[in-house]
Amino acid sequence: MNLVIRDLVQRFPDPNGRGWATVLDALSLTTGTIQSLVLVGPSGGGKSTLLRILAGLDVPTAGTVTFDGAMLPRDEASLVGYRRTVGTVFQAYNLFPHLTAMQNLLLPLVQVHGLTEAAARERLRDPLHRFGLASHAEKRPAELSGGQKQRIAILRALSVQPQRLFLDEPTSALDPEMSGEVLDMIGELKAGGTQFVLVTHEMGFARRVADEIAFIAEGTVTTHGPTADFFATRSPRVAAFLERTLHA
Repeated sequence: MNLVIRDLVQRFPDPNGRGWATVLDALSLTTGTIQSLVLVGPSGGGKSTLLRILAGLDVPTAGTVTFDGAMLPRDEASLVGYRRTVGTVFQAYNLFPHLTAMQNLLLPLVQVHGLTEAAARERLRDPLHRFGLASHAEKRPAELSGGQKQRIAILRALSVQPQRLFLDEPTSALDPEMSGEVLDMIGELKAGGTQFVLVTHEMGFARRVADEIAFIAEGTVTTHGPTADFFATRSPRVAAFLERTLHA
């Protein structure tokens, strides 16, 4: 994928009633032809806001986003169509608690993408086995571990055969063992050719799967480039961030 972001601005009403809060401030970024982009940086810097815009979930106040030469639409009708071509995974799984894992997986395939239940089950059969989830398919979310729930959420996003995946801190709520399960799954997806944009604080993992890394702070990109260049950066701010996160 090729991603070009030009002068992206996102403002929200200040919760204290003091006008507007600027979350993204004329953010610009141009990638090479890559498979994976990882967004890193301090909390509150704008990473998740940017990811939501890239996934078509929010419309920016100003600026443009272009994937592979096609500009992201701004009208809701076109955005609905765009969202059907991508997959999005959040920190909190977003699984329906009253449905089994299988029912959570079937729902978007049948209700949004128009597959028959039989066709949807056939599409899911191999991935469920591939990612070690087949034996958990009839369990409800409350019966699953955090790692299993997040892997189901990723599989749900992947099952619609998206052009690319957007993942927002998919391991932030998990302990190290469960994080490892999810990171291994994402690593396998990368090896299989899946395109994705990922927000993460797992810098060791970012080093392994990212083609390019962008450091976002105070609503803008301060450092961006190929992964090896990023980890060799001379930027004091990025170097300090890496020191904290790699040795935490």
